[in-house]
Amino acid sequence: MHQHEQAPTDASAVTCAPFGTLPDGRTVEIHSLRNGNGITVKFLSYGGIITEINVPDRRGRFANIVLGLGSLQEYRAHSPYFGALVGRYANRIAKAQFTLDGKTYHLPVNNGPNSLHGGPDGFDKQVWTVRPEEGKSGGARAFLSHTSPDGQAGYPGTLQTTVTYTLDDANAFRIDYEAVTDRKTVINFTNHSYFNLAGNGSGSVAHQLLQIHADSYTPTGEGQIPTGAIDPVSGTPLDFRKLTPIGARLADPFPQLLLARGYDHNWVLNKPSPNGLSLAARAYDPASGRILDVDTTEPGIQIYTANHLDGSFAGSSGTSYRQTAAFTLETQHFPDSPNHPSFPSTELTPGEVFRSTTIFRFSTDG
Repeated sequence: MHQHEQAPTDASAVTCAPFGTLPDGRTVEIHSLRNGNGITVKFLSYGGIITEINVPDRRGRFANIVLGLGSLQEYRAHSPYFGALVGRYANRIAKAQFTLDGKTYHLPVNNGPNSLHGGPDGFDKQVWTVRPEEGKSGGARAFLSHTSPDGQAGYPGTLQTTVTYTLDDANAFRIDYEAVTDRKTVINFTNHSYFNLAGNGSGSVAHQLLQIHADSYTPTGEGQIPTGAIDPVSGTPLDFRKLTPIGARLADPFPQLLLARGYDHNWVLNKPSPNGLSLAARAYDPASGRILDVDTTEPGIQIYTANHLDGSFAGSSGTSYRQTAAFTLETQHFPDSPNHPSFPSTELTPGEVFRSTTIFRFSTDG
């Protein structure tokens, strides 16, 4: 883990540099958002991938708190969605199919018999058009846009998506999603950053604390597909209604944990109003004093404890990544919603504009 002193700057900024070239010759760029307090968020035009979020600890020492890889080739070869924009449909769709208005659509199979995160050529593998916003007050901002043609990955409709990354001087990183379609379709977007509040490559997050504002979750069966039930977290290792060390119950023989090899579940958020922006989760690292609060308009959040990282590759930290090297905070609609009419709808029809907001707020206890 590399920590360094960084003097605050007096203005926000957006910068850009080359990051690599794809086999077809397209250039991928790395963009950096910096606020007036010296916090930076770096991301790629490829997949909208967030490669770094550099924030201070209680003593003012900066560290990158997300996992990443060192090159474009590594991201293409074996990234488990580090930092990526995920779509058209985040999370799993059972048997890689769904029915919409009586027609069945077949999706790519890439997770057992199921389709995961939009398939092998989802949003995380696309080159997004990035337009930085210069000279504006209120922080550093960039607009990412992508058009997914009708039928791509089996999904109906030409889908036009714009994602806005904003880093403000209140130390909040905001992600706004907008999408329109010319045919009825289903969508589910998220950002798949892997967080370690002690710093990228610093070891296990087991002693970091998590609070989730959810009284219930969606239990899963084979292949981690939701059963359709919504069960209470009370009395289970999924009860994070109070700040609790992530690793406190990780070895509990609770069937849901055994099935997922750890936490990899969707929590049903307590929402004061269905589509309102509300607090979803808080993470806290007692050692560094770093605090991360997550607000979202989404109805669910998927927490994943990097269960499938096995030390088989090294990250941008210069160390290998293993289980509990990080956790995700994937704000989203529920997995497999197109096959569960009782879940909040993920359908988008022509004439509608889909809008969703998630805000990551950084602070310390010092």
